[in-house]
Amino acid sequence: MVVFIDINRTSVSIPDIAMSKDNKQTVTGTVVECLPNTMFRVEVEGQEGLLLAYLSGKMKLYRIRILVGDTVEVLIDPYGGKGRVIKRL
Repeated sequence: MVVFIDINRTSVSIPDIAMSKDNKQTVTGTVVECLPNTMFRVEVEGQEGLLLAYLSGKMKLYRIRILVGDTVEVLIDPYGGKGRVIKRL
């Protein structure tokens, strides 16, 4: 989506930003460690290192349990911080 702003009869276009709701990147991984406050260390398939992830609100609401060794789907934060566990596979 491009927004046009008319300031003193000139058009300025503002390009799309990276935070669009369509740019959701999900990956699958395996839970390696359970941490306090519904946080997990997840080993992502095809990447080195571990990703710190927290449990999504709906999974907390319905008390879906995640254990070490479970395969989960993680939504990656566009800012490169934590991921959000959105599904247990």
